[in-house]
Amino acid sequence: MRFIQCAPIMAVCTASAMHFDREVDARGLSCPLPILRTKKSLNDMASGQVIKVLATDPGSVRDFHAFCRQTGHALLASEAAHGEFIFFLRKK
Repeated sequence: MRFIQCAPIMAVCTASAMHFDREVDARGLSCPLPILRTKKSLNDMASGQVIKVLATDPGSVRDFHAFCRQTGHALLASEAAHGEFIFFLRKK
């Protein structure tokens, strides 16, 4: 299991300990669907809320980093284990 700290104000923590307000299951979906599903969910969320995204597309790692850079949402943490990727984003 690997954790990446992406926002300096958040400590890296395990997926089971990270608080989130909504979850998107994008496992089995290929690009661009994980990003599109996440974007749609973020549109219905308040600023500061956290979304957890589950994905299996290896390209999603690069995609979520780029998505957060372009949109201003904070990528709090990402985890890769057993062919699955977990992302935590905070809505701007």
